Amino acid sequence: MGKLHKIISRIKKNPRSILLYINATGCLNFLSDKSVLKMIWWAKTGEKLNLENPGTFNEKLQWLKIYNHNPLLAELVDKYKVRGYIKETLDESYLIPLIDSWEKPEEIDFSKLPDQFVLKCNHNAAIGLCICRDKATLNAESVRRELKKGLGNNFYFSSREWAYKNVKRRIICEKYMEDGTGKGLRDYKFFCFGGVAKFVYISEGLENHDTASISFYDLEGEEMPFHRSDYKQFAKKPELPVNFTEMIDAANTLARSLVNRISLPFVRIDLYSIDGKTYFSEITCYPNSGYIPFTPEEWDRKIGEWIDLSLLKGKQ
Repeated sequence: MGKLHKIISRIKKNPRSILLYINATGCLNFLSDKSVLKMIWWAKTGEKLNLENPGTFNEKLQWLKIYNHNPLLAELVDKYKVRGYIKETLDESYLIPLIDSWEKPEEIDFSKLPDQFVLKCNHNAAIGLCICRDKATLNAESVRRELKKGLGNNFYFSSREWAYKNVKRRIICEKYMEDGTGKGLRDYKFFCFGGVAKFVYISEGLENHDTASISFYDLEGEEMPFHRSDYKQFAKKPELPVNFTEMIDAANTLARSLVNRISLPFVRIDLYSIDGKTYFSEITCYPNSGYIPFTPEEWDRKIGEWIDLSLLKGKQ
């Protein structure tokens, strides 16, 4: 009843949001990406989605969902296959060690896994994720059920992020890593435009939305004049890691390679810093699915100016 009460409260607050819940049931799966994205946009913003002449950062991400269908995107968002691209473009040393991978939860032999590890699905954001810090306390059957739920999650249909449409679903197990913050791994997410990182958002404690912190910084470590309204900011500016320059170089190398190979006008490169060493996290094509609540709102348009869709418009 608690979950149902929250849903009803949200619909009362924003009646348009009922479309989001209808979409989540799969009832709109037969509709085109363009039709669904127009409805979701209206449900979230109350405005008409401008696909003819998109101007804001978030509008341009919706445009990219519809018009950029390069097959390489499916490899980039696949947490298993992207490892090959990182090895080719950067180096294998940037990869968090892979312990094993499986197609089905039933194939996992937990007795052969180390005391600490991370299990995740390769095709979605968090459903099925298991961060194991002590195997002795792990309920293996519960983990298998969550992984099965994760594999059954069609991440593409939820918000029509095309890159995920054809990802072959797998479970991967990676080495458990710590960076000393005591709040899970601190993320460094570099926003890259035309192959160049412009700014980074640093996040911490994302395992719990209520206590997580996210703030945007330029590449000198100074706070940007905007933030996300759906997360609290860092109370104190986090100290930049000793390898921050190397992280910028890695982000630029990956972003430039994607401009050269598929004319990708925007990408977010997510990295970790662990014991002064740079590790790859993931490549993100549509941050927050193109619904980042920038505050002040005018920064949505200012940042959108950095995405040059002309790189792709001739290839529609």
